[in-house]
Amino acid sequence: MPTNNSLNALAAFVVAVSAPFGAFAFEKVTTRNQFVEIVSGKDLKLTGITVNVTPGGQIKGRAYGFGVKGEWKWQNGYFCRSLFWGKKDLGPNCQEVKVHGNKIRFTSDKGTGQYADLTLR
Repeated sequence: MPTNNSLNALAAFVVAVSAPFGAFAFEKVTTRNQFVEIVSGKDLKLTGITVNVTPGGQIKGRAYGFGVKGEWKWQNGYFCRSLFWGKKDLGPNCQEVKVHGNKIRFTSDKGTGQYADLTLR
């Protein structure tokens, strides 16, 4: 089972907090249509994590050997999700979304919390 640090980072979106891409200029995603265009048909990946965010509002995948499932909606410029990791309910969180090339950054608590950079593939 992952450590508490892994679980805390998972709450940001799926699992890990990643800093290497912090120096790049990420651009904020401001609309649902823009977000769907970016993620549609792609997996969001980070070591140990593969998640798919569907245009219909579903989140599904795996993280560190456990299933990930949830729902999302776009609300007031934020990606708002409810998420389960295995049997653990990570609850709701609205997140700022930014993109740079094939990297997508989710920052919890409307952009004030932890962030996770995932690769779009």
